[in-house]
Amino acid sequence: MNKKYFFFDIDGTLTDRKTNQVVPSAVEALKLLQENGHFVAIATGRAHYKAVTFMEEIGLENMVCAGGGALVYQHKLLHNKPLNTEKARGIIHQAEDLGYGFLLMLDDSIKVWAKNDRFREQVGERQEETEYVFDPELDVDQLDAIYKIYLSIPKEEEDKLTLKDTLGNLRFVPEYLMFQYDDKYSGIVEMIKMLEGNLADVVVFGDDTNDLVMFHPQWTSIAMGNGTEALKEKADYVTQANVDDGIFNACRKFGWI
Repeated sequence: MNKKYFFFDIDGTLTDRKTNQVVPSAVEALKLLQENGHFVAIATGRAHYKAVTFMEEIGLENMVCAGGGALVYQHKLLHNKPLNTEKARGIIHQAEDLGYGFLLMLDDSIKVWAKNDRFREQVGERQEETEYVFDPELDVDQLDAIYKIYLSIPKEEEDKLTLKDTLGNLRFVPEYLMFQYDDKYSGIVEMIKMLEGNLADVVVFGDDTNDLVMFHPQWTSIAMGNGTEALKEKADYVTQANVDDGIFNACRKFGWI
C-alpha cells in the first residue's frame, strides 16, 4: 500500500460541533490508518497548548497547529512561530488609536496580556479558558514575540482597521477579531519535507472556510458533508457529514483502511 500523509482539522471534522465530542468512527479510522502504515496528524488553528491534549487523547503524536506556525512530531514540539512583529505592532497601535481593547498571547499558555481591561469592558470574557494579566506599563514595541492578538472590534467596523489584512485574521465568535499565524498549507509542506515524503501523497480533511488554505491542488482534499459550500467546491471529494461517519467512509472508499 502506498503510504499517505493524512492531516485532519479538529472542530467540525474530527469533532461534532454540537457536542464538542470526538466522532467515534473518526477515531477508529485514525487508528486503522496508523496500523496500515500511514502518517496521521492534526492540522488545526488551535494553539499548541490547546491542541496537544486533544492530539494525545485520540491516539496521535503528530500535529500542525497554531494555524501552521507550530509543528509537533512524535510528541515533540519542533517550533512555534510568532506573528510578524512589525505588522502585529502596527495593528495593535491602530486598534489603540481607534479605541478598541486588545489582548495579546505572548507564550504558549492560557495567559493573555493587556494594558487595561478595555477588551472585557467592550465585549466581555473570551470564549475559552483564560488567565488575564494586566500591565499598565506594557509596551508592544518592546515585545519580541506576539503569538495572537484579540481585538474587540465589531464586524461592522472592521473597515476602520485599515491594517487588518496585513496579518491572517479570523472571527470565530461574533464579539471579537483574532489575529494568528494562518498558513496550515505551509505547515503541512514543512512537515512533509522533514519526513522526505511526496506532496502528492498528502490527504487533508476539513469542514470550514479556515481550511481553504490547506485545500491545495498538489494533493487530495476531502470536505466533510457538513462543511461550507466554498470548501466543498474546492474539494476533490465530498464525503458524508462527520457525524454520519464521513471520515471512516472516505478512508474505506479509497482503500486506505
